[in-house]
Amino acid sequence: MPSIDLSGKAAVVTGSGRGLGLAYAHALAAHGASVVVNDVDEAVAEAAVKSIAEAGGKAVAEVVPVGTTEAAERLVNRAVEEFGRLDVLVTNAGILRDKVLWKMTDEDFDAVLTTHLKGTFTCARAAAVRMREQGEGGSLILVGSPAGQRGNFGQTNYAAAKAGIAAMARTWSMELGRAGITVNAIVPVAATAMTETIPAFAPYIEAMRGGEPLPDFLRKGEGFGTPEDCAALVPFLASEAARGVTGQAIGIGGDKVALWSHPQEIRAAYADGGWTPAALADAWPTSVGAELQSVGIPAPKFPEA
Repeated sequence: MPSIDLSGKAAVVTGSGRGLGLAYAHALAAHGASVVVNDVDEAVAEAAVKSIAEAGGKAVAEVVPVGTTEAAERLVNRAVEEFGRLDVLVTNAGILRDKVLWKMTDEDFDAVLTTHLKGTFTCARAAAVRMREQGEGGSLILVGSPAGQRGNFGQTNYAAAKAGIAAMARTWSMELGRAGITVNAIVPVAATAMTETIPAFAPYIEAMRGGEPLPDFLRKGEGFGTPEDCAALVPFLASEAARGVTGQAIGIGGDKVALWSHPQEIRAAYADGGWTPAALADAWPTSVGAELQSVGIPAPKFPEA
């Protein structure tokens, strides 16, 4: 197998004080990268840095909430000041403000879009400027979600932000290709504070924390595992082994890795001179409407008791 060696590379991982972000930071450091850990809680960020150092890695903390241009520039500048360069950006920072549409406030919507979508944009822009100046390429790894690919009840703001992140990955892969900068969205599925709130998953996550392994029907059938399971994708995408991988949405979780399709037309029908409402109503059931697409994240399939 090819060696994944990130020695001499510097990375910024937003929202990396705990959970998936911390797993990404540890994985990058374990493969030789120096890491800027980011969190809004100083104690959490410093504890993450300490854990990376104790594992033999190199990291520093930058405590700032992502979203603004100033925050993005602070993160990039910290990498350059500490490590002399920036090669990898992982945009993991995020918050939740879940409510159904008719109960969601402007503040709920704006807060999630600011952190996830604008935070990804501002950080990626600052990183792209630095990477283009260096002239040696780089990797932008944007963190998406199944909610952004499929929609999810009660997550208007989160699903919209994550769908936008996947779209930005496709767009930026075209814009940054000549500079040798790859851009991909990853779609992780793992036992986190968010998935622990799903009643069907909760007992399995509790058992896992008690030392029991997750069953195969979760790890393989649902692609559901630990944050560390998802982290393997990040060093790979940051490495020379993935130089030809860009503009993709890649899912990972448990024992499963998968490539998501891009949205595309699946059926078409034609009418000479164009369509009328009546003609659409007549043709719809047997033409483009014959196979409507499902929405939402598929419910997990649990074995019968």
